[in-house]
Amino acid sequence: MMFKKPVLMLTLAGCAALAACSTPTQVTTRDGQTTVAPDKPEIDDDGFVTYKKDGQTVRTNKSEIKEIREVD
Repeated sequence: MMFKKPVLMLTLAGCAALAACSTPTQVTTRDGQTTVAPDKPEIDDDGFVTYKKDGQTVRTNKSEIKEIREVD
């Protein structure tokens, strides 16, 4: 009985930490297409931006990206 409260507190803390990791981000390309990615895109050393779009991974040249900003 005395373990219920600590387990509940750890579960709530874990859920809050996972929710804080997700940062919805709007990616706008030079041709005007806008996509809202569920997480922040990754920019690799090769000059490519990788993000999720409709469940698929998209890899675009950094020069084709006009703007990346967090969605409020």
